[in-house]
Amino acid sequence: MRVAEEVSAALAAGSAVVALESTILAHGLPPGRNRKVATAVEDAVRAAGAVPATIAVLDGRLCVGLGPAELDRVCDPATELLKLSARDLGPAIALARDGATTIASTAMIAHAAGIGVFGTGGLGGVHLPPPGEVSSWDVSADLDVLASTPVVVVCSGVKSVLDIAATIEVLETRSVPVVGYRTDYFPAFYRRESRFRVPWRVDTPASAAAVIAAHRDRGPVRSGVLVANPVPAEHELDAALHDRLLAEGMALVAAAEVRGGDVTPVLLEHFHTASEGASLDANEALVLSNVALAAEIAVALAKK
Repeated sequence: MRVAEEVSAALAAGSAVVALESTILAHGLPPGRNRKVATAVEDAVRAAGAVPATIAVLDGRLCVGLGPAELDRVCDPATELLKLSARDLGPAIALARDGATTIASTAMIAHAAGIGVFGTGGLGGVHLPPPGEVSSWDVSADLDVLASTPVVVVCSGVKSVLDIAATIEVLETRSVPVVGYRTDYFPAFYRRESRFRVPWRVDTPASAAAVIAAHRDRGPVRSGVLVANPVPAEHELDAALHDRLLAEGMALVAAAEVRGGDVTPVLLEHFHTASEGASLDANEALVLSNVALAAEIAVALAKK
């Protein structure tokens, strides 16, 4: 593992540090825009008083905190970074590969580096059944890692293309506290609310930090904490547009007989193209909002 000097110094001083994933840069945004977002995300963390630590695997090395040239490399489509979940870290290290880290792998690396707060877009979850089937065994590794890794994940819930009800049930079963930030309902990524309530609500970063500190210090469970922060209201997708895009996307999946991990990319690509960029704007806005909140929570935790 290589930890950037700025990140290492902040950790040694007990200052606030926020982990950031690289998959959204390498795989979630178009070239050019991804590099601008990489800078904007780190700037948002700094503006809130914390040090950003973007995480990736480069030449088989776990890198915690990237410089400008490394961010260029991650955002360059010619680099062809692999998408690395938790299970992929060992092979990528052994084979000296380049890879972008998902929520699962980012959380694991962050914890290993001593970083306890992570800001991202949307959590992975339980996938909807494939067309023609009644159940799905496709469950994101994000959920298991969050259940066993004491890292705070600030996100905008899960994407509406997933099975939100089943995802919430898995989080409950795995004893992961779910805290809504200024909301009583679990967010659905592009939409501010799903129909499912959150068990706990906080309205300030200090209150969120108090919940996290109590969970870490006095709770019997060593899981992480999920802080669900809705997409900013001005960037929420119109409900009718969202529902139409989702129905169209599911029809595309059925027609092409797409399965497994390929389903979500197909659906999201349809959202991006058919919404004429509105979903990309929402994605960028919610990520910036989440990392800023993560930084504010990290600063509050550092004072405890």
